[in-house]
Amino acid sequence: MSADFWAGYISGAAGIIIGNPLDLVKTRLQAGTPAPVIDSTATPSPQGFKNHFDRAGTLVRGATAPILGYGALNAILFVTYNRTLTLLGDSPALPTNLFKVWCAGAAGGLASFVISAPTELIKCRAQVSTTSSITSWSVARDTWRHEGIRGLYYGGGITSVRDAVGYGFSFWSYEWSKRALTSPQDTDTQAAMKVLLCGGMAGVVTWASIFPLDVIKTRVQTQHQNTPVLRHEQSPLVHSNVNTHNNRLSTFQIASQAYKNEGATVFFRGLGICSIRAFVVNAVQWAVYEWMMRMLQAR
Repeated sequence: MSADFWAGYISGAAGIIIGNPLDLVKTRLQAGTPAPVIDSTATPSPQGFKNHFDRAGTLVRGATAPILGYGALNAILFVTYNRTLTLLGDSPALPTNLFKVWCAGAAGGLASFVISAPTELIKCRAQVSTTSSITSWSVARDTWRHEGIRGLYYGGGITSVRDAVGYGFSFWSYEWSKRALTSPQDTDTQAAMKVLLCGGMAGVVTWASIFPLDVIKTRVQTQHQNTPVLRHEQSPLVHSNVNTHNNRLSTFQIASQAYKNEGATVFFRGLGICSIRAFVVNAVQWAVYEWMMRMLQAR
């Protein structure tokens, strides 16, 4: 397979391994899932943040699907981006037109939907669960068993829009920051540090541009995990959803309900922790991608 496929795959997996603990907190904040409470008589405090990691296994909760899925997603993303930019008459190695870069990034994001939609659904449902028996594998198995492939793509519409817009800004902001910060006179160390900085900045810009869409997506995909009955999860997670399948709210209804009940600030809940995660994860992903591309193309 091509160098950009493997570079994208490995960089995607590396980013997930590093960013999963912070991603778990972001997902729970977006979905409105409370942190596990150690002392039921205690009042809420800053310790609530720490309580999201109520046990060692929580650090990697929901990571299996992303590690497998986002490696493939990143591979599809970068291959589609490079091919699309070439078709638009620009060079992936040194693009000159930032609008074409945005369009190619959006095309890559849209193509990655085939992986990101089921991966996001499995990840989010596993992450909002507070029961250790619920894993990525059990969510995927039960969803497939009770709802088939359609169930795995529930919330796919909002996911595809989020991905197209987000990855458009991701590639655009990365190339823009590289133009602004890098120089041919940079040493190897300076170039490496600037790649990390540009990648981190691109991650923050990307998530800031799509965060309200991501909040809505998370709530669409996990809406029945937020009911009091399902929080106790005394029956199989997805099986419980079958009984309420006809009562699921649409994307628009979820957004309207969230705004009515919690105000506009709900669409930015978790943005702070997400920005920290985005900077770290995207810095690593871009650095690994650039390094892998140089290594594979040199062979």
